[in-house]
Amino acid sequence: MTQPFRFGIQVRAPFDDMTWLDTARRIEDSGYSSLLMPDHFNEQLAPISALSAAAAVTSELIVGALVFGNDYRHPVTLAMEMATLDQISEGRVEFGLGAGWMQTDYDQSGITYDRPGIRIERLQESLEIIQKCWAGEPFDFAGEHYTLTGHDSFPRPFTPGGPKVMIGGGGPRMLGVATRNADIVALTANLRAGVVGPEAVTDSMPDAFDTKYARVAEVAGDRLNALELSSLTMATIVTDDPQPTIDGMAELFGADPAMIAESPMFLVGSVEEIADRLIERRERWGFNYIVVQPGEGAEDFTKVIDRLAGT
Repeated sequence: MTQPFRFGIQVRAPFDDMTWLDTARRIEDSGYSSLLMPDHFNEQLAPISALSAAAAVTSELIVGALVFGNDYRHPVTLAMEMATLDQISEGRVEFGLGAGWMQTDYDQSGITYDRPGIRIERLQESLEIIQKCWAGEPFDFAGEHYTLTGHDSFPRPFTPGGPKVMIGGGGPRMLGVATRNADIVALTANLRAGVVGPEAVTDSMPDAFDTKYARVAEVAGDRLNALELSSLTMATIVTDDPQPTIDGMAELFGADPAMIAESPMFLVGSVEEIADRLIERRERWGFNYIVVQPGEGAEDFTKVIDRLAGT
């Protein structure tokens, strides 16, 4: 069964000439389902405080991180923060969790940048602990990376059992973890190199996403129709003359323009072209939850939301 379209926007700071609270209100008024924030140590607001404020001044908007870097926070404290945010928002939280990937975050903070396998193992333990915290019963936990004794979970989230979980992945192992453990699977380029470089660009092309979707479908089995599949669009530009932009991106990334036009990492065209392309991508890769970043023609993009949201 095809999941209906909904739209999120990932923002790291207020829109130009607006306060953060007014930005949250504007996003809700524009028809977005969710306001999501990245979790890095570069130029952005601190996500937990900012998301709490956004939740307090909106009534329907979902808030969350895309995604929290697991290595930056202990699972017990993150479980408490998200349960509190779920209480503040009365259930309007998506809990995004990732293994951490950006090398500069680790370098700047002095956190050890372990190999991907260790970071993924730590993520799996952390998620198990967080969900046990949300269950509200005392528990012990003994893993390779975390040990808890007699932890008495508080507070409980507003949503029984806790918010929906979103996990992103680009490689086969991480996609398997996401598919088995998340309600929302965000398909991304493989970022094992720790930077967005040529390898990530190659892994953003349509044939690479065919492979990623096949992996999700294989692991999900009968659960596939119950999952939401999400894509984060790194460049969203509404224009009636898309070819110069597409050609420029193709030259920048060393890719064929036709591949750039088809890649779910990019969304360039008129309102009609973008709407048609999103329908095609849902048919090909199952993407119903489209997350964009602020870009050219942002006001016109609301026309795409009006046309597709809920369909």
